[in-house]
Amino acid sequence: MADEDVQKTLAELSRDLQESKARLEEAQRVAHVGHWEWDLESDVVVWSDETYRIFGLRPQERPMDLAAVRAMVHPEDRESLYRGVDENLVDGVRPEAEFRIVRPNGELRTVHSVTPQRWTSTPGAAKTDASGRPYKLFGTVQDITDRKRAEEALKQSQFYLSEGQRLAHMGSWASNDLGIRWSDDLGIYWSDEVYKIYGLDPQNGAPNLKRYLATIHPDDRASMAETIRVMHEQRCGCDVTKRIVRPDGEVRYVRCVGVPVFEGGVFKAFHGTTMDVTEHELLTQELRRERAYLTEAQSLTHTGSWACNLFTREIFHSSDENARLYGFDPSQGTVPFDRFYNGILAEDEVALRAKLENAIREGEDYDIEFRIRRTDGAIRFLRGIGHHNPSQEMGEYVGITMDITERKRAEEEREKLRQLEADLAHINRVNMMGELAAALAHEIRQPIAASITSANACLRWLARDPPDLERARAAAARIEQDGNRAADVINRMRSFYKKGAPPERGIVDLKDIIREMTALLRRETVRHSIKIHSELDVDMPTVLADRVQLQQVFMNLMLNAIDAMRDTGGELTIRSRLTPERQLVVSIGDTGVGLPAENTERIFDAFHTTKPQGTGMGLAITRSIVEAHGGRVWATANQEAGATFHFTLPAKPEADA
Repeated sequence: MADEDVQKTLAELSRDLQESKARLEEAQRVAHVGHWEWDLESDVVVWSDETYRIFGLRPQERPMDLAAVRAMVHPEDRESLYRGVDENLVDGVRPEAEFRIVRPNGELRTVHSVTPQRWTSTPGAAKTDASGRPYKLFGTVQDITDRKRAEEALKQSQFYLSEGQRLAHMGSWASNDLGIRWSDDLGIYWSDEVYKIYGLDPQNGAPNLKRYLATIHPDDRASMAETIRVMHEQRCGCDVTKRIVRPDGEVRYVRCVGVPVFEGGVFKAFHGTTMDVTEHELLTQELRRERAYLTEAQSLTHTGSWACNLFTREIFHSSDENARLYGFDPSQGTVPFDRFYNGILAEDEVALRAKLENAIREGEDYDIEFRIRRTDGAIRFLRGIGHHNPSQEMGEYVGITMDITERKRAEEEREKLRQLEADLAHINRVNMMGELAAALAHEIRQPIAASITSANACLRWLARDPPDLERARAAAARIEQDGNRAADVINRMRSFYKKGAPPERGIVDLKDIIREMTALLRRETVRHSIKIHSELDVDMPTVLADRVQLQQVFMNLMLNAIDAMRDTGGELTIRSRLTPERQLVVSIGDTGVGLPAENTERIFDAFHTTKPQGTGMGLAITRSIVEAHGGRVWATANQEAGATFHFTLPAKPEADA
């Protein structure tokens, strides 16, 4: 009976042992932890089933010894592993190692092996020799490959995060709460980049509330303290940009974003980021200034900017001034394309539409002028310039719109002024004609009288019997010659006094004009004992000018010189020279009474005259004509007697000439 009880007990113990062993094996399999025994004298190694699996073998596939185990250790880890175990055994230190193994299929795994503090094959029973040196070791081995990979991945992620924060100048922080007392510890975590942004040493830890607020710029400190208070009381987030002052005195702009974290409706912490936005903020401020300058410049010049698709009528950008040009209030919001377009006058819209459609079709730039009717009824002239980039979609243009109303009105006034000047010039020429009436009569009477004489002679030669045809033919030729001479005088005067002909510029030889004016004024100069003397450059270049207007310039200046010598006689000298800048300088001098002692600079003003019967327009018209041709006119007093009037004209380039 006792034997049966013993057998029964042994069976139960065996069953319990097997169950415990099975549970141990299952626990090892789940945890990837195996155990081993190493007989130091025989180098025999005993492994658990999980140890076999860790090393890539089937459980109990084959007996193991030290050489077999050594062969499975990664070559780069083998020497350091066993050297370390030997040193630990000598020093009486528990061996613990982390090393790589190579499974039979070539797979690389990382394991961690630990030997308990007491070297024993069974817990509590040391296996030592007579000297006390252990001859058996017992330990565990764990496959930590997944953990190592996770650690490496975590390190890599932390590196990427740290590097990303460094490159972006952005750090992260977390706080369990935000205290509101000066001495409160914020319970805050700062990443390394946050410390760098604030210029603080991580070794000193995150600051408390008082130290933190001390880093804020004095002008921003109160608002930041209020933000922290509101976050604490209302458990709300924040997004603020403020200035900080680093320990070295440098001022930086920092953007802080924080959000509350709740779990199950219960507040847990604040998480957030801190970003150094100094460069961005300075650029933003500069952009605001530039935009303000541009807006002011557009307002001053009445020029608006825009970007839109003329085909789809979609507006991408329209400046405030662009809206104001059409009479819209930019504060009222975006103005649709059709409201802009409908303001164009119907008389201009047809031609405008045709030009825009052609520009869109050809993908070309355009420059057009048109009129609009503003919302207040005012009519304005606008000029639109559009630029199309070939890389853009069809119909996409960027451009400007300018209010040219004042320019248009100025052009109208300028045209009226030009017409008035032309009328005054004509009146001036008519006045001259009156002064030259006697000279003109003499110029025309001479060829007419000669023609009559030749006609009488011709009749006499024809009355002979037989008629003297040769002499009659010669007399007729003289009649033709004298008639042509009279016609030339009339034609010159007709072109000079003709009214309403628009200025026509062409190549003009000033020597021809000087000869014409000298011939025209010969009778007047002879009557007043005045000699005309010319000192002209042999190679005097031609000029691009209106011939009749230059005739009037010479006529005005030469008549003034004759008037100055009317009572005394004298010499009228015409000179010319070419400057290095290819400006042709013409000087007309006299030996008369000279320039007035006072207000010399006013002699070219309109209606200023020193003649009892003068209109005061001759020199004013002369200056207007010369300046219109790109030159200038002035007067100088001669050293001995009289005055000289000078004017310049741009010489025609040699290649063109």
